[in-house]
Amino acid sequence: MRKMFLVPAVALSSLFSTIGFAIVETASAQEAYASHGQQIVNTAKSYIGQVKYRYGTRDPQHLIFDCSSFTQFVFQKNGMNIPWGARAQTGFGTPVTSKSKLSVGDLVMFSVGTPGRIDHVGIYIGNGQFIGNSPSKGVAVYSMNTGYWSTRFITGRHY
Repeated sequence: MRKMFLVPAVALSSLFSTIGFAIVETASAQEAYASHGQQIVNTAKSYIGQVKYRYGTRDPQHLIFDCSSFTQFVFQKNGMNIPWGARAQTGFGTPVTSKSKLSVGDLVMFSVGTPGRIDHVGIYIGNGQFIGNSPSKGVAVYSMNTGYWSTRFITGRHY
């Protein structure tokens, strides 16, 4: 009789320890993404004032990039490979269609030419702001809620 009760008790003990581990694992994954997103932002910010903008260029040795080669460069520095091209970068990750749902470190895509056509990309830094590389300022922080960029957001990508 004892052997019959011992096996279910061991199985229940294993089940509960597995469930407890899964709960801890989920919290850790969320914390890891938040930390990784901030690391991406910190990397991008470290290039403010150092990068030149040139359309269609990806030259890490001389720090000359267009918008998407800059985001590609920053993500690569953080161990993530994403394609070159704002529209190409839209094909990866999880879509974020509302500004209010963006997380720090998400890619943000904009339309600056043909309405509705994605042709610019940056990195969300929180509080309605993003960092990106543009012809007018190079790498800088911009508001998504006021001024030029406020009506140009199309989508975001959560990696």
